[in-house]
Amino acid sequence: MSTLANEGIPSRERNGASIVATSGGNHSSWLETLRIVAKDLGTIALLSLLMPLNLALTSAALIFRLFLCRSRGYRRPLAADSKTVLISGGKMTKALQLTRLFRRSGYRVILCETPKYSLTGHRFSAAVDKFVTTAEPTSARYAASLLNIVKQHNVDLYVPVCSPVASQHDSEAIKTLSPYCKVIHPSPENIRTLDDKFQFARSAQSLGLGAPKSFLITDPQQVIDFDFSVEDRDYILKSIKYDSIRRLDLTKLPRATDEQTASFVRSLPISESNPWVMQEFIPGKEFCTHSTIVDGDLRVHCCCESSAFQVNYAHISEPETESWVRRYAAGIQLTGQVSFDFIRAHDDGGLYAIECNPRTHSAITTFYDTDQVADAYSAETAGSTVTPNSDSRPTYWLYHELWRMVTSLNNPARFWQRFQIIRQGKEAIFDWHDPLPFFCVHHFQIPILLLQDLKRQRGFVRIDFNIGKLVQLGGD
Repeated sequence: MSTLANEGIPSRERNGASIVATSGGNHSSWLETLRIVAKDLGTIALLSLLMPLNLALTSAALIFRLFLCRSRGYRRPLAADSKTVLISGGKMTKALQLTRLFRRSGYRVILCETPKYSLTGHRFSAAVDKFVTTAEPTSARYAASLLNIVKQHNVDLYVPVCSPVASQHDSEAIKTLSPYCKVIHPSPENIRTLDDKFQFARSAQSLGLGAPKSFLITDPQQVIDFDFSVEDRDYILKSIKYDSIRRLDLTKLPRATDEQTASFVRSLPISESNPWVMQEFIPGKEFCTHSTIVDGDLRVHCCCESSAFQVNYAHISEPETESWVRRYAAGIQLTGQVSFDFIRAHDDGGLYAIECNPRTHSAITTFYDTDQVADAYSAETAGSTVTPNSDSRPTYWLYHELWRMVTSLNNPARFWQRFQIIRQGKEAIFDWHDPLPFFCVHHFQIPILLLQDLKRQRGFVRIDFNIGKLVQLGGD
């Protein structure tokens, strides 16, 4: 029998509730296919409407780069002893940002992606010296394909900008790659701890650091039997495995009735093979961070206010989050790029780490004008922690903001807020010295994915220009 993996858990008996599953026939299937096709074609049409404006801006930037600012671009000649860095995750803006930072600091940059996303617009960046493809991370050939690239191009440093699926596989590749290059990624042991919301909370608490009360859930009945009446706070359920759709669900437990609680919990795919974590819901102010850590030393750090669907980043000074990360990194001798989510509780003022994703955070776009980042990754000895410049502008993704403006036409205050974000901020993909990715992501990369979806008819929940993909049920 499954048990909640926490000592001293209060519980009580409750009657369960059942739900009835229904399935549509051929008629509903036909309607769903029609909906998917209409959505794909409609999105392509909307993107096409914006293409002339994007093309005009890109052309102006190319002229600017060619005639007015050649000396400050990304294609300056490299020194004979330049180091070579391999960066994965080529479809994502955060990989493009790192590519630009390393190239600007005099590194030769090789960008890689899997075949599925090989037509990423970022491959056309002026900061990319070579674009290559790897085997799929789940393939037995993944580590060997990385090693082949490392050997062929004399790579000195591998910086994985990995998806949730790839993080464990990049970790397992360290043993294969480390004799030939330095790898900035957590060990397999640390990946398993950081990627498991329950184990991460326990590890933080063992170091005397703030984390919410958490329970491992492998059976819906554990939640149904839980005695919420003795708890001071509500709870939420999170999938331990990455779930691109349900990760935004913050349904609070218990619900209004026992039956509603049981019905909700049984609607989730909880099992021994797919465990979830039930975690205290702590009302407060949320923060997200990006941290680059080498041998327990915090090299690069930024902190931003957070939201569920994060596509706006502005660095703020929160010394306690930096101190928390520094203590945790030293405590487990961590290496890698990690993203911590924090909350400052309204009730007790405490700082709690909600979860950790052992991957590069898109908040790294706030370093767009910071020159010390690349060397902080590769330096053999520790230096001061690099943070974004105090006068750096907040970053955003233009097409996300335009959509928000269109959908807020009936709300002038919200419309004006989105307009101010565009006026005062920095578009995360666009760069006057490197404009092609901005055009190619929106009018090459994403339309190709939409055309592929027309063929497969899987449908999508939303487009995320930040990570360069269609967010789909059961997607990567």
